Amino acid sequence: QVRLVESGGGWVQPGGSLRLSCAASGSITSIDRMGWYRQAPGKQRELVAGIDNYGTTTYVRSVKGRFTISRDNAKNTVYLQLNRLRPEDTAVYYCNDASLGNANPYWGPGTQVTVSS
Repeated sequence: QVRLVESGGGWVQPGGSLRLSCAASGSITSIDRMGWYRQAPGKQRELVAGIDNYGTTTYVRSVKGRFTISRDNAKNTVYLQLNRLRPEDTAVYYCNDASLGNANPYWGPGTQVTVSS
């Protein structure tokens, strides 16, 4: 199995940017579609971006045009560039298999993103 550890979160003002990283202990190509999830307090965890082994990306409507998911297979790392951040983007962000959702058996610690003035 591939173990995933997220990093890069922090506090940023509205309109600011962050770049999140997801470091994998194994080959990320073993997962057909990697994704970034987020969970805000009191809300369900949601998949916000996905990328398959061919580089095809998908986004939820709320982040499309602002977030960019990418991968570096040589480094076994997945990234999420967050631009034009809004307070409603505040959440803990996780990376995992994008095809399994909450059926993913293992989750990393996540990384906190806080957007406020």
